[in-house]
Amino acid sequence: MRALILVDIQNDFLPGGALAVPEGDAVVPVANRLMPDYDLVVATQDWHPADHLSFASQHAGCNVGEFVEVDGLEQILWPDHCVQDSRGAEFAAGLNIGGVDHVVQKGTNRRIDSYSGFFDNARRHATGLEELLRSQQVDAVDIVGLATDYCVKFTALDAVSLGFTTRVLTQGTRGVELDPGDCNRAVQEMQTAGVDVI
Repeated sequence: MRALILVDIQNDFLPGGALAVPEGDAVVPVANRLMPDYDLVVATQDWHPADHLSFASQHAGCNVGEFVEVDGLEQILWPDHCVQDSRGAEFAAGLNIGGVDHVVQKGTNRRIDSYSGFFDNARRHATGLEELLRSQQVDAVDIVGLATDYCVKFTALDAVSLGFTTRVLTQGTRGVELDPGDCNRAVQEMQTAGVDVI
């Protein structure tokens, strides 16, 4: 069975949000249109404690976009975003939540970020997404959401590494592009790993 994974379609990643992805709102109607075509739809949700160490606000003298080391891992610093129970962490208002079968929260440990819907960035802890998919006899996944060059990419790379036939549907993704070309590089990296980018 093929499942649809909606990655982080949340207010803070939409225009006007704390970590807005350019044209991020364009993925919402695509997601809504796709959902009825799948027997299983899973949405990932960035769900950070307010003192998450990926936030620049937690590091004196540091700015958004700088790198720090946390527990031996390099961490890029972001603006405060998707804080648990905040409006920014809520799913986009236009997203058909009624079409979502399961929500998987990630980034809940203040000491480590989780770009992927499957694992934290060190792959020390799983989110439960793999177990959920396997329990439903899913062997293939299609992925849309935000952002192409971060959470979509790492979710796709983990999916294919776990043995799922993996497609990323670019009509339903948009990227951050901190550096020009980040999205193209992400697409190349996914394709090299065996992800079908459509």
